Amino acid sequence: MTQPVSPPRDSTDQAPPAGQLPSWRTKVARADIRTLSLLGVLAALIAVGGITKPDEFLDTRNLQLVLTQASVIGVVTVGMTFVIMSGGIDLSVGAIVALSSVWATTVATQEYGFAGILFTAVLVGVACGLVNGLLIAYGGMVPFIATLAMLASARGLALQITDGATQIVTIDSVLDLGERDAYVLGIPSLVLVFAVVTVIGWLVLNRTTFGRRTVAVGGNAEAARLAGIDVRRQRLYLYLLSGLCCGIAAFLLIILSGSGQNTNGNLYELDAIAAAIIGGTLLSGGRGTIVGSVLGVLIFTTITNIFALNNLQSDVQQIAKGAIIVAAVLVQRRTASTT
Repeated sequence: MTQPVSPPRDSTDQAPPAGQLPSWRTKVARADIRTLSLLGVLAALIAVGGITKPDEFLDTRNLQLVLTQASVIGVVTVGMTFVIMSGGIDLSVGAIVALSSVWATTVATQEYGFAGILFTAVLVGVACGLVNGLLIAYGGMVPFIATLAMLASARGLALQITDGATQIVTIDSVLDLGERDAYVLGIPSLVLVFAVVTVIGWLVLNRTTFGRRTVAVGGNAEAARLAGIDVRRQRLYLYLLSGLCCGIAAFLLIILSGSGQNTNGNLYELDAIAAAIIGGTLLSGGRGTIVGSVLGVLIFTTITNIFALNNLQSDVQQIAKGAIIVAAVLVQRRTASTT
């Protein structure tokens, strides 16, 4: 006699065992806890800044400065979050920002005006991302090695283009965006660009097939392949996305500084990776949030601002950032071990 087969369990029909949440609810709860924790850390830093330098830190212009400084590295971090979630890494983002900025501010490029600078910065960033993606996805190179090679090459090419000199922007329409009065509803124009990139990144990650494929590739690339996902093409697209974000960040940096330099984007790769880790993105891939990464950027930028206002040396800032990164990784490992 055959045994009756029970119908598959539907989480909407049956309640979970007592004390146990469905997996999706567990993930949402953990994400909320991480977000609230990051908001708590940011609030604590704001309180510290308000106590140590109340007149300077809480000044409206200083807070706008913090957001503006966070915008450039924040755009880079959005792209980095996607790459790390796929199980990859991109050490070349700072060098790509530098190369994009100097290529977009050459005399020949500036002859084409505002559009020429913007188009060139984005095009160079995407081209570098394409090279990274082809080497990693179709060339079989380890992301660490491929992007490290791009870091060295892009820095060298940026130095060759500038010959070590600073390239000054002479286009008024670009310089006007970097002025203090270039606000929209009281918000600096660069911050608005950062906000738009963040919203688009969140929608792509959480509301599109591309985002789901990114998580699947980072969680288990072989399982993703067996499920019909073209893993190599997905990885190529992710490094193109990272390059695009670097190109946008380079344009924002040009607006902010009014120039292009081969030293632009120095250590951006470390700051972007650190911000993503602080925000809850696993280095092994498969998990992360755009909101968490943005909060990580704001935390690091606020720390830098507080240290600068209190005349603390840069080496102390780096030690503090290192300690925060170690703490975040330890928390991630503890969370992963209890999953």
